[in-house]
Amino acid sequence: MADGRAMQQAEGKDRVPDIVIITGLSGSGRTQAMHVFEDMGYFCIDNLPPRLILQLAQVVGINSGVGRHLAVTCDLRSQGLFDELLDVLGELSAHEMSYKVVFLEASDEVLIRRYSENRRRHPLALPGESTESAIRRERRQLSAVRDHADMVIDTSRLRTSALRTRLTRAFSELSDQQLMDVHVFSFGFKHGMPVEADIMIDVRFLPNPFYDPEMRALTGEDEKVSSFVLGHPKTQEFMKAWCQLLDAVMPGYVAEGKALLSIAVGCTGGQHRSVAIANATASYLAGHGYHVSVSHRDMPRSAAAAQGR
Repeated sequence: MADGRAMQQAEGKDRVPDIVIITGLSGSGRTQAMHVFEDMGYFCIDNLPPRLILQLAQVVGINSGVGRHLAVTCDLRSQGLFDELLDVLGELSAHEMSYKVVFLEASDEVLIRRYSENRRRHPLALPGESTESAIRRERRQLSAVRDHADMVIDTSRLRTSALRTRLTRAFSELSDQQLMDVHVFSFGFKHGMPVEADIMIDVRFLPNPFYDPEMRALTGEDEKVSSFVLGHPKTQEFMKAWCQLLDAVMPGYVAEGKALLSIAVGCTGGQHRSVAIANATASYLAGHGYHVSVSHRDMPRSAAAAQGR
């Protein structure tokens, strides 16, 4: 399984281009697509004239060995700009820079509804011209661009999460799991419940090291406390169920295209049990391929209070 995952990631690196050029119909989702590339770590520029793509790529060090990628959106509704793009693509190839052109589109009905809901005027609409007429004219003007695209995505019935999935699978070097940042943190209920948590678990039912004088001033970062908490049969039973729950829900968040997931683990003071369980949770998720960070919100002040008694 591990060899297969490594091979899949290696193949992903081979297929990810140095530069992605995003274009298409107005209102089809170019801004949302750019946000996806930003989350993937691409250097992103919106509405860039094609003639500046090569220059920008050289400035930011694309194909210089630093592993950076560039994503730009281009408005190519005039024939002159399309011809300019074709020349630029040739220059990119001459400089040994790989590229892909992504074209976004949607049905006339969907585009009309989006403009109506956003109360925006179509950027091509002439005085007195209907939105429907402007969309059809833009579609004709972009037909040649569409024919030269490497990927055409119809967003008519595509949720933002589905668009994210399409783009990340095509243009990310990371696995779907690694694209979601998971932040696990501990906290103490007596210091207030966190408002930013997507998942929150209360571990106040677990054996509390606070009542042992030798561990009262320590924290869940200390081996003695961690071993006491994690080694208890009640904790081991809980961790088995907790990990099964994570195994059930985490793939759903990945499939949804969630960029950041916060998991909060709480005990009374945020010093002992929640710290040990948060660390164990982060270690478990990291071992299953997730990109995980861990922090302890209330551990410093709880530990200071315990030492001051």
